[in-house]
Amino acid sequence: MAVFAHPDDEAFSVGGTLAHYARKGVKVVLVCATRGEAGKITDPTMTVTDLGQQREQELRTACDALGIPAPIFLDFHDSGRAERVRHDDPKALMNVDPLELEAAIRPLIEEHQPQVIVTFDPHGGYGHVDHLQVHRATSAAFFSTGHLPRPPQRLYYTALSHATAESMARFGNDLDPQLYGVSEKTMVVRMNVAKYAPLKVAALAAHGTQMGPESRMGQLTPEERAVMEERLLGSEGFSLGGSRASVPRFPLSGLFDGVDYVMYIED
Repeated sequence: MAVFAHPDDEAFSVGGTLAHYARKGVKVVLVCATRGEAGKITDPTMTVTDLGQQREQELRTACDALGIPAPIFLDFHDSGRAERVRHDDPKALMNVDPLELEAAIRPLIEEHQPQVIVTFDPHGGYGHVDHLQVHRATSAAFFSTGHLPRPPQRLYYTALSHATAESMARFGNDLDPQLYGVSEKTMVVRMNVAKYAPLKVAALAAHGTQMGPESRMGQLTPEERAVMEERLLGSEGFSLGGSRASVPRFPLSGLFDGVDYVMYIED
C-alpha cells in the first residue's frame, strides 16, 4: 500500500517500484488523499473546467501506464501552495486534524491487509504541508493497526539521496540537500527500476496539467532534463520508518526482504 497526497506524487518517487511488484504478482494499493484541486495548470494549451476531476483521470491513466490498479481517493482537498493556499477550506489537508486523516487510512489497512506500507519521508519530499500531513497520519496508522490479526509488517519512507537532492537544487528546486536528502547509510532499500523507466515516463506524461512547459521539469534544458531523469527514473530509494518483521540485513534486497507470511519475491 502506497499512501500519497496528490495525483503525480507517486510517479517519480515509487512508480517503478509499484510497477515492479505488480509484475511480480503483488497486490498493489495506491491511496491518494486528495484530487489535487488546488494545483497549478502548467500547460497553457489545456482547457480545464474541473481541475480535481481532471487530475483524478490523470492519475487513473498513470496507474494504467504503470500496470497497477486504479487508485483509492480519500476525498480530502488539496491545500495548494503560494497564492493558491486554501486557508478557509475545512477539508484542505492543512486544516484537517491528523487523527481524522489517520482514521480514514486505518480501515483501508484493515481491509487490504498490506504487508508493506510506503509513504512520504518526514520532510514530505520538499516540505509541502499536505505531504507532511500524509506522512504523519500514515505513520500513525502503521503503529495503531498493530493489533490486527495481520498487521502491516514494514513502513517505508520515500528517500532522496544527498546526490539526487543536490541535482534537484541545481535545477531550480530550492532544496537544502543536507535537509531534504538522506545519506547512503540511511537508505535501507534502493530499487533498480531502470527497466521500468519507459513506464514512469508514460505515467508522468499522463499528469499533463502538472508536467507542461511551465512546470519545473518543462523549463529544464534538454541536458538538464536528461540528468534529472537519470537520477529519478532509474533508481528509487527508501528509508525504514518501522518494522514488525526481522531486518535480516542492511541494506535490504527489496521491500519484502525478511517480511513474515509473504510469498517469495525475487527483487
